[in-house]
Amino acid sequence: GHKQSVDSRGKSGKVPGSSSMVQKHGVESSGGGGGVIISGPSLFDNLPEDCISNIISFTSPRNACVAASVSKTFESAVNSDSVWDKFLPSDYSSLIPPSRVFSSKKELYFAICDNPVLIDDDKKSFWFEKSNGKRCIMLSPRKDMWITWVSTPQYWRWISIPEARFEEVPELLNVCWFEVRGGMSTKYLSPGTRYSAYIVFKTKDRCPNLGDVPAEATVGLVGQASSQRFIYFVGPTNRGRERETRDVTKPKLRKDGWMEAELGEFFNESSCDEVATSILETKSPYWKRGLIIQGIEFRPTKSP
Repeated sequence: GHKQSVDSRGKSGKVPGSSSMVQKHGVESSGGGGGVIISGPSLFDNLPEDCISNIISFTSPRNACVAASVSKTFESAVNSDSVWDKFLPSDYSSLIPPSRVFSSKKELYFAICDNPVLIDDDKKSFWFEKSNGKRCIMLSPRKDMWITWVSTPQYWRWISIPEARFEEVPELLNVCWFEVRGGMSTKYLSPGTRYSAYIVFKTKDRCPNLGDVPAEATVGLVGQASSQRFIYFVGPTNRGRERETRDVTKPKLRKDGWMEAELGEFFNESSCDEVATSILETKSPYWKRGLIIQGIEFRPTKSP
C-alpha cells in the first residue's frame, strides 16, 4: 500500500530496514510514516543475494513484494524459495493439491491465498491472508459444527451447490429452536494474533422469522470469558426498530457472493487452546426458514 518514487537514474522502490541506517548511503525519509525513497546507491546493493533473501524473510509477504521493486538483485532475492519458506507453515507439503505442480514456493503461497484448500479430512477450508501470511480457517457445517435438528429432514436438509467450499451445506427448512455451534483447536490458527469469527451464509426470501430477529452470538476460548453480541441475518424492515438496530451487527456482502455476519473477536495467544462459537435464537415463537450456512470463518481482525 506504500507509494514508490523514481529518481533521475531510474531506480525505484523502497528498502526495508531502519531509515537512520540507510540515509548515510543516499536514502532519505519520505516523511509522514511513508517509508524511504532511494536517491542513490544503497548499503544493501553490496550485500550477497542470499543475505538479502535472509533479511527479507524476517519481514512479511507484503514487504517482500515491495522490496522486489528496488532492483533486479532484490527481485531475484525476493523470489528465492528461502524467503517464502519462512512465510509457509512447516507442514505446507500437506496443503499442496495432488493435481497441482508449483514452480516455486512463492507461487504455492499465492495459490493458497487465492484458492483455499481443504484440510483435516475435508473438515476445514484453509488459506493465507495475502499481506501478512496469517492463517485463515472456515469450519465445515457437516464435520466441525453442531446444528440442532440438522439430522431431521423436515427441519434441515443437506444440499450441494457449486459455489460452496464443502461438498454439502445445510439449508434451514423449518425450525423453532435455532442453534448453531462450532469449534476447533487454535493450533490451526496463527499464534499471537487477534481473530474475528464470522458465520458465512445465504438467505432465501429474506429468511422468514429469523432474518429480522436479533440472534445471540458468542465467541471465546474454552474456559475463558466469551464475547457476546447480537447479529442480523438480513435486518429489520420496520423503521420503528431503528434504535434497536444500532446494537445489532448487520450482515455484509462478500466478494464471493455470500453474506457474512461478525460473531466476535478473541486473541489467540498460543496454539494449545480451543475456540468455541455459537449463534442462538430461541425466544421467537415463530417457525424459521430460508437460511443456507456455508461455515464459520476465522480471519485476523482488521485494524480499526
